[in-house]
Amino acid sequence: MAASVRSAAVRGIAVLLFLLLAPAGRSLATDDISTSGADPRIAIHEGFVDERTCASCHADQAAAFSNSHHAKAMALAEDETVRGDFNNSSVEHDGVVTTFTRRDGRFFVSTEGADGGHAEFEVKYTFAYNPLQQYLVDIGGGRLQALDIAWDTARRQWFWLGDSTPAKPGSTYHWTGPFYRWNRTCIDCHSTDPQANFQPQTNEYKSTYVATGIGCQSCHGPGAKHVASAQSANASSSVKPDTALPKVDAGICFACHARRTRLLDGYQPGKPFLDYFSPALLRQDLYFPDGQILDEVFEYGSFQQSKMARAGVTCLDCHRPHDAGLKAEGNALCTQCHTATKQERFVNQDPSGLFDTPAHTRHQAGSTGAQCANCHMPERAYMKVDPRRDHSFVIPRPDLSATLGTPNACTTCHLDRTNDWAAETMDGWYGTQWRKRPSIAHAFAGAANGDQTAVEALRAIVSDRGQAGIVRGSAIVALSGTGGTDVTAAIRTAAADVDPLVRLGAAEAAGNIGPEQRLEAIGNLVGDATRAVRVAAANALAGTPPDLFGNRRAHFEAAVADLRAYVETNGDVAETQSNYGFFLFARQHTAEAEATFRRAISLDPTLEAMRINLAEFYRATGRNDRSEQTYAEAIGMAPERADLRYGHALSLVRKQALTEAITELEEAVRLDPQSSRYKTTFAVALDSAGRTEEALGRLDVWAAGGDADIVGLALQFSLKLRRLPEALKHAEDLARLRPRDQQISDLIGQLKQAINGK
Repeated sequence: MAASVRSAAVRGIAVLLFLLLAPAGRSLATDDISTSGADPRIAIHEGFVDERTCASCHADQAAAFSNSHHAKAMALAEDETVRGDFNNSSVEHDGVVTTFTRRDGRFFVSTEGADGGHAEFEVKYTFAYNPLQQYLVDIGGGRLQALDIAWDTARRQWFWLGDSTPAKPGSTYHWTGPFYRWNRTCIDCHSTDPQANFQPQTNEYKSTYVATGIGCQSCHGPGAKHVASAQSANASSSVKPDTALPKVDAGICFACHARRTRLLDGYQPGKPFLDYFSPALLRQDLYFPDGQILDEVFEYGSFQQSKMARAGVTCLDCHRPHDAGLKAEGNALCTQCHTATKQERFVNQDPSGLFDTPAHTRHQAGSTGAQCANCHMPERAYMKVDPRRDHSFVIPRPDLSATLGTPNACTTCHLDRTNDWAAETMDGWYGTQWRKRPSIAHAFAGAANGDQTAVEALRAIVSDRGQAGIVRGSAIVALSGTGGTDVTAAIRTAAADVDPLVRLGAAEAAGNIGPEQRLEAIGNLVGDATRAVRVAAANALAGTPPDLFGNRRAHFEAAVADLRAYVETNGDVAETQSNYGFFLFARQHTAEAEATFRRAISLDPTLEAMRINLAEFYRATGRNDRSEQTYAEAIGMAPERADLRYGHALSLVRKQALTEAITELEEAVRLDPQSSRYKTTFAVALDSAGRTEEALGRLDVWAAGGDADIVGLALQFSLKLRRLPEALKHAEDLARLRPRDQQISDLIGQLKQAINGK
């Protein structure tokens, strides 16, 4: 499942026609990419042809493609395709033993099933090829599940893909759960025109594809018209052949090589990427503050940040289209463009210069440190054994690594050295001016930490047309989360930007401002030319009364239709359905919202967040009994979740069951002792129950952590109990935490006077 587990990823002609076009002798290339008729999921969808038809005329391209990892992305489990050791080999993790065997040319795995017991499953498909290979099993209902034990093709050993506590059997993140479901999570990117064909009435699948693995039509689009055109040209020399195929552009690469949400099925080359996918912006859980890759985001988000992308460089400038190999070895790949003189194709950028020399690299020619990619495209490993290069083409900044925790190529290579050493070495090479080079890192890091000084830096990024669109769009989202002044005006300006990624950021940012301000900020985006923007805008404007849209009402309803199509496209994704429930509730479709929340739970019964959302829906609609009951059900599945305990406690408070609520709040504090919100709510509940002294005793202990909210509440309860010396101590502690608060200073004076007066 490699590139497709965390992403969320992309995406006949009769046999007689194949026989008419095929040469008398079958080529080796044809055999290499042929699709076995034994695969029951193969169906030649409308407009497509059997992949072997392509190879009959394009043998050279087919031969090159057959050697690529793309061609081996998914295959029937056979002796020729299975790379793992199925000779009664075993692997153990956390007490779970998994054994791999083969019988009669078939492959089996014995491991922990959804019910917690050991069971044997037949491996139906291989998934990926190198540096790891996963395996798919059919667990019924058309569901193909990816095992969380994979084969390391370099070390030739089995390994567990997890890195923390194993998920409970049958739960979301257990290998039998929705997260590892090929039909839901992986299907877009490893086969040719895959169609999930989810059956919402039964929660089953009837998935099909044109070819088991990635084929010619994955990138070139449906081939039926092309084949018919070629047939006409062959029949008549007077007919000029028409390729009848769209031009392949970078969008077809990004459809899979992006962290994105699928908005609509049916993406094909030549169609606008942003009409079918909504890419993730530079969120702090996905990217480091300087834009380097953190989580598995693939290439789109990092490449879009680069000067190369803004200069017009595309994937195919570096990668060969059919075997997906690099066009040149080593630094020769970079010096295609980074030559001594500027090339004509680069109008707004000047990549010229002498870079492949020790004067630039500061390393011996031919050494590891002299390789452009090692400094400007550092690797980060995903799925434990799969190193991926960062495509933002960053310049190493060890000074930022020391202060912000961002990675840099220097200490990634020199593991025994520090960031300070690397920075001082660069000072010796370049002077100290390199430390002043503009960077987005401080602005994004500051926003993530709630630093108000980052506000102006983010504003500058949003308005800087020299920055990449994905950076500017991400900046407006980050700015909206700071609570700074005039955020609405900044969002309105971003919503009018020419770059769709900036407008997408504006639409997402609108969710962080008051509902009454959103129409003013992004109202025009409901009629945007880009579907991703329209869907985000419709979602943000869900609670706006339709009459307020005026002459934009029709555009809003059309955008809602786009949103509904997105929800239907992801009909098997619980999170999508639950989020849609909030949209429906905001539009006052209460009954439909409740049904949608329940639908989400039916899709993933063990995902606690789905029950939290339903419980909060019941709270918002005044059904406190149902809210409390739903929280209790969620706790039954996940008793160690502090947020569930806290939510349940609040629902009990609303039912005036204060004693039970206090018990739950105490559990929440035990499970998450770092949460000041849980602690203060617990203390307030104790006070409400007449146990103020107990509450103050708890707060006295917690106040040592220096949290202003806790210290302030301790001060309040000290005053309530007339413990003036104790109150003075807490007041003085609070004054150190809030030195500009005049009321606290005045209170300290009053307390001292009262104490001395005694």
